Order: sequence, then C-alpha cells, then structure tokens
Amino acid sequence: MAKMQQTTPKIIVIAHNIRSTHNVGAIFRTAEGFGVEKIILSGYTPYPLLPTDSRLPHISEKLTSQIHKTALGAEEMVPFEYSEQIPLNSLKESGYRIVALEQNSRSINLSDYETPEKIALLIGEEVHGITDDLIAQCDDIIEIPMVGKKESFNVSVATGIALYELSTAR
Repeated sequence: MAKMQQTTPKIIVIAHNIRSTHNVGAIFRTAEGFGVEKIILSGYTPYPLLPTDSRLPHISEKLTSQIHKTALGAEEMVPFEYSEQIPLNSLKESGYRIVALEQNSRSINLSDYETPEKIALLIGEEVHGITDDLIAQCDDIIEIPMVGKKESFNVSVATGIALYELSTAR
C-alpha cells in the first residue's frame, strides 16, 4: 500500500525584538533545515547585511559576522527581510495565519494545533516574549508544554521545536 504524501505547510518565521545575534543565527540555521520560506526580522532584531543596507559598514559587518557564527552560512541560504514593523496585514492578505509562539491563557498546546497550509510563526524577545498588543493581532497562539522547573525554552530552541512539529504536521 502506498504511503500518503503529506503536504508541507508554507512557513515564514517572524523574529521580533530578538536581542542575541547567536539566537538569530541559530534561527537561520534551523529555518534552513526545515525549509522555511523566509525569515522576517523586525524591531531591534539584528540582521545580516542587506544589499540596500543603511547601517554603518562596520556595524553591519560586525552583526553579520556574529550571526554567521551560529548560522554557518544559512543566513545566505534562507531569504530574509528586515522591517521595523511586522507586516501583519500584508501576511494575512496573502493567506498566512499569524501564529504566536508564547505562553498565554489562550494558547493551544503545540501538539494539539492543526497546522494551516500557510503559517507565519511569530517569536518574540528572549526575556519578556511577545507583547500583548502583538498577541491581540495574532490568529492563534501555540505553546510548548514545559515539564521542568524553568518557565520557558531558549527562543532559538523553542523555534526549532515548533518548526519540527509544524513542518511534520499530520
């Protein structure tokens, strides 16, 4: 009997207000491994050199080098863009469900979430997560259950766990 072929969802990662270049690099590397369409870096998230970069050359070169330490070239393989503000309306108009990865009273356990065909996964700042005003604009909120004593996973680790579950959706 032939195995049914799964449809892999189209996934965009939105990394908003991530402080660490090492986390950004790890997110690029993980995103490449799971076939993420694009990464949108927003807010104060550091980003690799862009063709139309307006930052001072020594700043963009330093950040690109730091991101490369963990991305190991994935920053050159995964399409990305930088935007001060997250283009939520444009993503929604293109058929993406905006899904926050956050602990919240409205969140759904990641393993119980029915992955849509097009998803924009929003991840937030390392310590404080995603702000309430952004959460209010999301279609869904998913959460990774914790068993240990810590309250959360590192943002790049959480992104990897979520991308694994979402990209291998049943």
